[in-house]
Amino acid sequence: MTASPPVDGDETVRPSAVPAQQTPVLTPGHEGASNTFLARAALLTAVLSAAGSLLGLGRDQALAHLFGAGSETDAFLVAWTVPEVATTLLIEDGLAFMLVPAFSAAIAARSAAPDLAHDPVRALVAGSLPRLSLAFLASAVLLVIGAPLLVEVLAPGLPDPRLAVDCTRLTATCLLTFGLTGYCSAALRAHSSYLAPAAIYVAYNAGIIATLLLLADRWGVRAAAAGVAVGGCLMVLVQAPVLRRRLRSAPRADRAADAKAAKRQSMNLALIATVLLFALCRQSQVFVERFLASSLPSGAISHLNYAQKVAQLPMALSLMLCTVTFPVVAKALARGDTERARDRVERDIALAACIVLCGAALVFACAPQIVELLFQRGAFTGRDTAATASIMRVYSLGLLGHCLVGALVRSYFSAGRPTWYPVATMAAGMVLTAGLGTWAVAFWGVGGIAAANALGITFTAVLLLAGMDGRSVPVRLGTVLPELAKTLLAAVAATAAGLAAALPFTHPLAGLAVAAPAIAAVFLLSLWALNVRAFLPAVRIATRKLRHVS
Repeated sequence: MTASPPVDGDETVRPSAVPAQQTPVLTPGHEGASNTFLARAALLTAVLSAAGSLLGLGRDQALAHLFGAGSETDAFLVAWTVPEVATTLLIEDGLAFMLVPAFSAAIAARSAAPDLAHDPVRALVAGSLPRLSLAFLASAVLLVIGAPLLVEVLAPGLPDPRLAVDCTRLTATCLLTFGLTGYCSAALRAHSSYLAPAAIYVAYNAGIIATLLLLADRWGVRAAAAGVAVGGCLMVLVQAPVLRRRLRSAPRADRAADAKAAKRQSMNLALIATVLLFALCRQSQVFVERFLASSLPSGAISHLNYAQKVAQLPMALSLMLCTVTFPVVAKALARGDTERARDRVERDIALAACIVLCGAALVFACAPQIVELLFQRGAFTGRDTAATASIMRVYSLGLLGHCLVGALVRSYFSAGRPTWYPVATMAAGMVLTAGLGTWAVAFWGVGGIAAANALGITFTAVLLLAGMDGRSVPVRLGTVLPELAKTLLAAVAATAAGLAAALPFTHPLAGLAVAAPAIAAVFLLSLWALNVRAFLPAVRIATRKLRHVS
């Protein structure tokens, strides 16, 4: 029986044990161990990410309770654009797409040639971290200086732009702290160390909540912006000691040779450009939304924000597996094992779709109950609940598109090579979002803005999926598309069941308590009836356990 490796340790074998390569071609026994490791790592990441998301909800609840949905929160949420963009560029997408493949290749090179005079991993750190740190610091300083211009561009209709400028200057510090956080996260995940990276949002949101509670009376909504600065520092502190220990435990090499290798390390400018442009195009949907909503009555930006934060929780949870397996795909491609990379990507797409569509069914069916339970207290009124819930339902229609974009783009960048196709597809989706939003806001207000977001991201997902063959990991569309269609059909049935189950209840908790189990039951039964492949392994495991018990 093969023992599974620890969750916060190297998945691969040490170079001294397997000198030829760090990640050997897996035998069936090794495949089982690898799958067990990935399952445990994904579970750990999901649990800690869920804890971070719950704290994020607590942060939004505190903001809603203290300030409601009005001009103050609108001003803060314009400044909140900075950490939102920084999260995409520096933690979740941009920097990770560059660094995970780079660290995976360095680890593989160190394992393939353990007698090298220099350590490729240390050389990569020495050649990249100082330059990137200077770039992060310079960006933060420029943003502090240019905050008034940024606020004017993002939300020209704000009644109090000075408050937004103050908040933006406080949040500008995250360009440095988020950059260091993203660097540590990418390096640790490439080393198959997932505990510290999974805990960053727990530290981040705890820092914001604590700062809000301490300073809200004196600083008002500026306390939330100060919390972003505090939370960013905590994210770095969670990971930096772990990465330092990981680098110290690496095989020893000649320091002079390490220094020479570090000087030879150069950043691939084309890769940097494609990754950053993709992430900016993806995040620009938020710019479009807030620009269009800034001309609507006060509270429109806040309603969009609260709705989006809750609606996208299923998407965030569904991508946890893809985050864990991204280094696996990168290492497989580095070894030339395209078949294993393809199988991994196809499984990730199927499982992520199951998770996000089940969550989308719950969000659509129970939006009023969820919003009332989470936010309707203090300055957040019943009118705010109704407006936020209607927007949430529209956002839920685009959750599958958001999930697929997050899953598929990792495949495009997993080889560590520049590719412009994802940038082009994301730009096309952004143009569609902006055009539809500009037209729809005149007829449906914030609901039209949310609908444009859903259509734009879905269009991008279709283009990315269609372009996989020849540009990325060559997934089999004849296998993937029917599975997605069956999962979508199961979600429609579950949504109908949830709406019917919640209808008789006036109390939100009672409606949610009845509707949520009904949605889960109908969704799982539909997956089983439709013979969805991603669901079959769970059925087999449960069946074996039942037979064992009997």
